[in-house]
Amino acid sequence: MATVLSVSGSPSPTSRTARLLRHLDARLASRGHTVTPLDARDLPAQALLSADAGHPAIVRAQALFEQADAVVVGTPVYKAAYSGLLKALLDVLPQHALAGKTVLPLATGGSTRHVLAIDYTLRPVLSSMGAAHIVQGWFLLDRDLVAQPDGSLRIEAGAAEGLEQVLDQFTTAVEAPRVRAPVGCATRRRTRTVREAAPQAARTSPAPRPPRS
Repeated sequence: MATVLSVSGSPSPTSRTARLLRHLDARLASRGHTVTPLDARDLPAQALLSADAGHPAIVRAQALFEQADAVVVGTPVYKAAYSGLLKALLDVLPQHALAGKTVLPLATGGSTRHVLAIDYTLRPVLSSMGAAHIVQGWFLLDRDLVAQPDGSLRIEAGAAEGLEQVLDQFTTAVEAPRVRAPVGCATRRRTRTVREAAPQAARTSPAPRPPRS
């Protein structure tokens, strides 16, 4: 089974996003995966704002990303973009912190006007960090996430159905056997293929015909 890092980018102590992630953590754990939660709001603000990659708390967060086979990233949407707190966390990570990993992006917000925030703002950043496979993301309206008195989360039926589908896609991708390739090896392999193809083409090309008199 896989090691999954579950990252909340919400700055709120009563975050629907964090509740959603903890709800999914339990689902993933029930399938035998090891899930580690990481709330960006618990990291030292000064270390994040100053991009202090050497701070012990940041070093520990970097290690969690490195050890994970897969990552779930959840964020509230503000002004059609993912949270500034999540950006601060991603900025302090190594450039290829997601290399070889399967990633599930999730977002919450108060209006369907923000539904494209995952594809237009979050997905490109995750891709630039080397994610091997970014599965279909999912946006949930705040009104569909209802906190229960016992601390659990109730998700309205329509939203829950779509969420279940993307979670199934994620777990299928995580559980599929795969071989991780070192960062950049695909580029080097293509380069070698091009270089080797030219001499091969020259050897197999027919000899030029003499001009007709």
